[in-house]
Amino acid sequence: MQKLQTVNADTLLYEPLEKPSFVVDGLIPTGLTLFCGSQKIGKSWLMLKLCLCVSQGIPLWDMPTREGDVLYLCLEDTFCRIQDRLFRLTDEASGRLHFAVASDKLSDGLIVQLEDYLKEYPDSRLIVIDTLQKVRTASKDNAYASDYGDISLIKDFADRHSLAVIVVHHIRKQNDSDVFNKVSGTTGLTGSADATFVLEQESRASNAAKLYVTGRDTPYQEFTLRFRDCSWELVERKEQEQLAEEAIPDILFRLVDFMQGREEWTGTATELLDALGETGTAANVLTKWMNEYRLDFLLENHIRYDFSRRSNGRMISLAVINDI
Repeated sequence: MQKLQTVNADTLLYEPLEKPSFVVDGLIPTGLTLFCGSQKIGKSWLMLKLCLCVSQGIPLWDMPTREGDVLYLCLEDTFCRIQDRLFRLTDEASGRLHFAVASDKLSDGLIVQLEDYLKEYPDSRLIVIDTLQKVRTASKDNAYASDYGDISLIKDFADRHSLAVIVVHHIRKQNDSDVFNKVSGTTGLTGSADATFVLEQESRASNAAKLYVTGRDTPYQEFTLRFRDCSWELVERKEQEQLAEEAIPDILFRLVDFMQGREEWTGTATELLDALGETGTAANVLTKWMNEYRLDFLLENHIRYDFSRRSNGRMISLAVINDI
């Protein structure tokens, strides 16, 4: 039996360890990324664009890439179809981008094939497997265990070689308020991946889509993309802090302005709405929002919120504080 390899807290606290690196700055880390979207949405076009950028060391949209050899397993395509896509996307491609249209399955030797590829191209930075279904073996075992086992094999390979592996996968048609719950399969897939991307079209007839990104080392982001001339173009990128700020109700910004020049204010939610000149918000909704954002947005703006029940109703107390 192999002995556990441990590290003590003192070592972790003071020893400088190497941070995770990114193949695409701030977006695609080394490790395993699950890239999901509905069928025919254009996942392969985006993957090819990414592979071209990394193989040439040119930015993907506005994000720098780390140049290196790239392997794209286009397991649902032919070389002729790949050539047609290259014709549409670029006038000049790099010899560092390699394609394969067939491979073994995970249970039959795919990892060995990838190991052999790396021996020939040791400066590889990125491998794309398109799609997961093409390398899996049908199993009657527990679905979660099967998902976790398959994806863990790929993740272990990516981690051992410190490169990025992107696995293309599908999403379910059922609606869900959380786009990441739409990933086909069990949580064994998303739970094992270092990052999960979901590409979702705004409407069937639209050429616009949202790319949702989350991960262990990748902050939550949302990209608005437009598909034009067979290429996904960046329209807008929003990171977690910006998205969080946009989620704050406008009335709370007006509340901060209202407290400027005041030391404190006390009254009911209805009285506060009257003071703000607000007619489109219910008193209980305002109270909920103030409570929800009291420890971040309000406190960051030096406002302390308190709530109490009295004989004459529910009272709100606001005070300006300068010692935070």
